Amino acid sequence: MNKLLQPITDWVSTKRGAWITLIIWLILMIGLSAGPKLGDYKTSNFQSLPDDSQSIIAENKLSEYFPNDQGTPGILVFHNEDGEINSKSVAAILNVIIAENIEGIDQIVDISKLPPQALGGFTSKDKSTMIVPMSLEKGLGNAAYEEINDHASKVGNEAAEVTGDTKFYITGPAGIAGDTIKLFEQADFQLLFATIFIILILLIVIYRSPLLAIIPLLATVIVYQVANQAIALMGAAGLEINNSTTSIMSILLFAAVIDYSLFVFSRYREELNHYADKYEAMKYAMRATGEPVFFAGGTVLAAMLILFFADFRDYQNFAPIFGMAVFIIMLGSVTLVPALFALFGRKAFWPKVPKFGEVKEVKHGIWGPIAKFVVNKPYVSGGLVLVFMLITSLNVLNLKYEFDTVKSFPEELPSRVGYEIVESRFDKGELAPTSLLVESNEAITEEQQQALTASLLADDTLASVRPSAVSEDGTKVKLSLAFDLNPYSPEAIEKLEEMRENSADYLKEAGIEGELLFAGTTAKLVDERNVNNADIYKIVLLETLLILVLLFVLTRSWKMPIYMMATILVSYLSALGLGLFLVDVLFGYDAISTRVPVYAFIFLVALGIDYNIILISRFIEERKTRTAKEALEIAIRNTGGVISSAGVILAATFAALMTMPIADLFVFGFMVAVGIIIDTFLVRGMLLPMLILTFEKDKK
Repeated sequence: MNKLLQPITDWVSTKRGAWITLIIWLILMIGLSAGPKLGDYKTSNFQSLPDDSQSIIAENKLSEYFPNDQGTPGILVFHNEDGEINSKSVAAILNVIIAENIEGIDQIVDISKLPPQALGGFTSKDKSTMIVPMSLEKGLGNAAYEEINDHASKVGNEAAEVTGDTKFYITGPAGIAGDTIKLFEQADFQLLFATIFIILILLIVIYRSPLLAIIPLLATVIVYQVANQAIALMGAAGLEINNSTTSIMSILLFAAVIDYSLFVFSRYREELNHYADKYEAMKYAMRATGEPVFFAGGTVLAAMLILFFADFRDYQNFAPIFGMAVFIIMLGSVTLVPALFALFGRKAFWPKVPKFGEVKEVKHGIWGPIAKFVVNKPYVSGGLVLVFMLITSLNVLNLKYEFDTVKSFPEELPSRVGYEIVESRFDKGELAPTSLLVESNEAITEEQQQALTASLLADDTLASVRPSAVSEDGTKVKLSLAFDLNPYSPEAIEKLEEMRENSADYLKEAGIEGELLFAGTTAKLVDERNVNNADIYKIVLLETLLILVLLFVLTRSWKMPIYMMATILVSYLSALGLGLFLVDVLFGYDAISTRVPVYAFIFLVALGIDYNIILISRFIEERKTRTAKEALEIAIRNTGGVISSAGVILAATFAALMTMPIADLFVFGFMVAVGIIIDTFLVRGMLLPMLILTFEKDKK
């Protein structure tokens, strides 16, 4: 690898090469910025499941047999907190919205034209709430949901204020989609500035040099814009981009570029003591750090590309987006970062300017004594860490999943408020009914339909089973099923999976020869849980094998990669177990999204292995002329400061996700931050050194 990188880093480290490198990056950033914008290609209506999932097959067949030209449905919610809802007030608000003729709304049920007895189906049992169906036009762009939501909410709330006793909300898929888009737009902007602020403050506090804070951030901003625009080009070429993917991508980018910048300037500071010329010092700094930094980036890239093998499309969507981002990060880390530091030279370290010929050894106030203690008492330090990590790992057995995505949004979000009003005052199953498709080669009789309905209703967890549509030849029947449970709950998911398994028995009891297929939200959640569980094992196995191979190449050892990887896996389980405990105790989340364990694994393994590589690379370098114990002490002492600084900044960067008003990202950011702290101080500082001294014996 060095043969390939060295000519590049040597050239970048010259005065001419540094200026040309900076100019190329600036031209690239400005040129790409004139192209398509990333925001134009983000979507909140992302199909997470693969096309061969049972619920997607059922959905496609229902569309084929019972074509419906309607677009996204929505629910208009009218609520009186102090008593019974006034149907005349509701009709007045509806008339204002309908008269506005909002572009994109296909249909709203006009209750003023319905007979009084028909209004009962739209009114809650306590008479406090009315819900009115709405549907949007098909094929609307992502931005249209937000515009329709804002427009309808504005005129509806203005009309509701006139009535004085009615609150108005838009929920259902249309309302939730509109609020989600707005939420991510505001949150992404907030996240970007929170990240920059956190990194700037930490860099100044840790290194006490303004330029050492500004230079890495300058490099990060350039790399961020190039990556952002490159991904926008991928969107323009047809790639569907998930909202949450780009939020996490921005955190990864800032974290990785800052990390690699720290590794470069830490070694650069050492070399400035040995070389008078700042460009010569950078050349030798990059000869030492170029390969580990590039290799560290390569492991992160490989980890991201593994996600192509996932079946869950959210994870697949990570692969090209994160792959492109990490590739640009790698290029920036071995070209732009050294070029900027070389141009600033010693001034970058002001006020503590490294001087040529300075013979005194760099002080390692904290990590000097730690390194000495760890190599002299490896089984005390490493053993205690191992016990702690095994105990915290056991809490993984208490892992519970949350499937109700609306509950992850801010409590005051209008679509969530409306959703919870409907949930509390109407049959829970009506929030998201399940569609049943009965397929047969022969016409299904009325008696058979009734027998099937009776067979299904024998289960007391079902509130209703109603006929919805019949094909012209009578061989296809659509039924609507509502649970007596929240359709997003684990209990409803378990029940629907059980019904799938017993579908042949239901048909047999009804005397129907055919197939029973389930579509709808709960059916999709069954598939999501099953696909996600399978993907966890697949991703863990493939990523572990891939990183092991990469570590074999780097270390040229068969033992070292095994215990390097073992520490990463134990660290992940410890972080997940401790994280589950802390988010429950501190923030009240007793269940988490199915995506969080996978996202956390990808980032903790990919980024954690970076620190392994930095420590081991220095150990291998020093081992050429020293004993294993001496080499390890030097490696811990000299890399401890930069790894711990990088770890603190990396953890704080991921903790910036806790500013996001979406629970999934909040919990993910917190768990990764906890995992990075464990990895930085306990695994890298104590556990891995214990294993090195155990297995890496000196040759006699």
